[in-house]
Amino acid sequence: MNPQTVIADENNYILQTYVRPEIVFTHGRGLTLYDTAGQEYLDFNAGIAVAILGHSDPEWVTAVAEQAAKLTHTSNLYYTEPQATLARKLVENSFADRVYFGNTGTEANEAALKFARKYALEHGRGRAKIVSFTQAFHGRTMGALATTAKEKYRTPFAPLLPGVTFAEFNNLDSATEAIDDDTCAVIIEPIQGEGGIRPATAEFLRGLRQLCDQHGALLIFDEIQCGLGRTGYLWAHEAVGVTPDMMCIAKPLAGGLPIGAVLMTQAVADAIKPGEHGSTFAGGPLVCAAANVVFDRVNQPEFLAHVREMGEHLQSRLQEWLPQEQVVAIRGAGLMVGVELNRPVAEVVKGCIAQRVLIINAGETVLRLVPPLVVSAAEIDTAVGVLADAMNNE
Repeated sequence: MNPQTVIADENNYILQTYVRPEIVFTHGRGLTLYDTAGQEYLDFNAGIAVAILGHSDPEWVTAVAEQAAKLTHTSNLYYTEPQATLARKLVENSFADRVYFGNTGTEANEAALKFARKYALEHGRGRAKIVSFTQAFHGRTMGALATTAKEKYRTPFAPLLPGVTFAEFNNLDSATEAIDDDTCAVIIEPIQGEGGIRPATAEFLRGLRQLCDQHGALLIFDEIQCGLGRTGYLWAHEAVGVTPDMMCIAKPLAGGLPIGAVLMTQAVADAIKPGEHGSTFAGGPLVCAAANVVFDRVNQPEFLAHVREMGEHLQSRLQEWLPQEQVVAIRGAGLMVGVELNRPVAEVVKGCIAQRVLIINAGETVLRLVPPLVVSAAEIDTAVGVLADAMNNE
């Protein structure tokens, strides 16, 4: 394989919506990715918090291969066992009573917004206002984009879905002013991802729950990046003991295959009738077979304990080894950690890639560390050592 041919074809034939380093990856194993020259890269972004079992996990590969040899797609006109099994596991291990499957996180958020408006209509309110928060990122399709705060993402595509109001993240007074009797839903990431790895405080989430109850609005947690073990809890909101009405999940659920899901209470489910929403590909047997493997592995006390232990080790190394005069803050939970610098991080990211460690940003001044959840202490030490070197030499 000639990497320059691959890069040229990409530049010539693919819509340029991403800026990529000139690396062509061919395969991976665990936390290691290999390029066309056989060079090894330590993956500390996991395909943007997706590959939580690492690359080419043997159990995952076996499940996908066996399912592909049996049945890949039927559409949602028929029952399949992997989908039903996955739905049962998600419900029995969460607050939810029902699951809706989509293909992406954006689709999950779009569905949740639709369900919230239908719920309001079914309860005779006809309200349509949605409250989101500063720095929020909920996706790039029109409804999800309307609840995403960053103007750079929004402005070129206006007008967006009407009826969205933004309150200040972690400011309960601002939320109190925004949430009223016209509000049908409040959507929030318990830990903001693209917005800079910013955890919502327990007080703030509890206050939102009370405000939603007071005004008859639904509380939606977007756990697309922070859910499914990433924080050391199965669901990020478990750490603060606040229960939503709906929760959107996606990124890591199928370990690299496309899936999204909305988990909801029965009260929300009762508002949605057959034919009011759907997807041809969602929840197919192949992707659900993969997701069952991922869920079973993550939903183990020892696995989650490992995430918490490695998260503590990561934050400790970042505090000990990084040049602290450049660091504004280190924040996050488990293996979802942001390092805010007092300057743009783009050159630091490039410096890490040059030393074959893959780290990405979360905004202009924040480094995002979201490795596969099977990361070892030795791999953390290697990555943080390279990061410290890149910061010192940039």
